[in-house]
Amino acid sequence: MTAIDRLSRNRVEVACDVDIEQSPESLHAYAVPDGIDIRPGDTVIVHADRISVGFGEHIAYRCPATVLRAGPIARAWTQLAGLFELTELYEVGFMPKETP
Repeated sequence: MTAIDRLSRNRVEVACDVDIEQSPESLHAYAVPDGIDIRPGDTVIVHADRISVGFGEHIAYRCPATVLRAGPIARAWTQLAGLFELTELYEVGFMPKETP
């Protein structure tokens, strides 16, 4: 992130729920800011120490976070880029099998 990005974005300080699990049932890491909707292009920075979760472990905790709101141009660009990424999934997921 450049200095211009830092100046042009709105910053919102919030509490955040962090949920990390590494097990046979699930491999995930979620950071959910409280009381704020995350929109396309927004960035969430979690202010916590680095966590290492071993196999079979699950950790959930609360910590502070900063939400950097995207401006209108960045938001529009993110939505447009997301459409192209979605069509790439269609292309890969539904390709016919090649026969030898």
